[in-house]
Amino acid sequence: MATTTRPLVRSARGTRSTIALKLTMALSGLIFIGFVLAHMYGNLKAFAGETSFNEYAEHLREIGEPILPYSGLLWILRLGLIAALVVHVTAAVLLWRRAAKARPVQYEMVRRASSSISSRTMRWGGLTILVFLIWHLLNFSIVKINPTGGETNNPYALLVDTFGVWWMTLIYLVAMAALALHLHHGTFSSMQTLGLTGTAKARTRARTAGWVLAVVVAGGYSLVPLGVLLGLIE
Repeated sequence: MATTTRPLVRSARGTRSTIALKLTMALSGLIFIGFVLAHMYGNLKAFAGETSFNEYAEHLREIGEPILPYSGLLWILRLGLIAALVVHVTAAVLLWRRAAKARPVQYEMVRRASSSISSRTMRWGGLTILVFLIWHLLNFSIVKINPTGGETNNPYALLVDTFGVWWMTLIYLVAMAALALHLHHGTFSSMQTLGLTGTAKARTRARTAGWVLAVVVAGGYSLVPLGVLLGLIE
């Protein structure tokens, strides 16, 4: 009797931990989406001109004073974003390893043939986004790297100089394409994990929400580098 019970107990524990990992991915993904939407709003202020954009950038650093030090809230947001990403990536890797061990090769091939491009690119797309975010923080926030060798203390000038370099804009647009695919499938998966896709109509709404979010976020972020290349932001 004992030998029969142990595998069942291990299976139950494994199921619970898998559900916990999926919930962790869903919640950390929602945190990331909230940050992305807020950041996109700030980026679009570049179309209002240098003064408006730099005032917004400075305001972010002054929020919370004097309770928080200068840039205190900004660093809390950065660390929170990094923590959410670490949790998200860790949960994704653990789930991927479990799925790889449990799934037969033949089933994997059938699943790939019937899946969408956004679901098939989740792993590589996620890695692309992670690498890009590290560079993005170094480029605009933590270190401030101007690829043209120009000034770095003027946020608007740093933005225009960066996207005035064609290959920097290309890297950014490729990352936005990866982000769009990741958001499309990730939104549906998160809603599924949270129990919001129980009917055919609910699943359709979840897929639509994924596409809308992907287009709005990737499109909104792409407007700024394209605006610089087209001379709308200068």
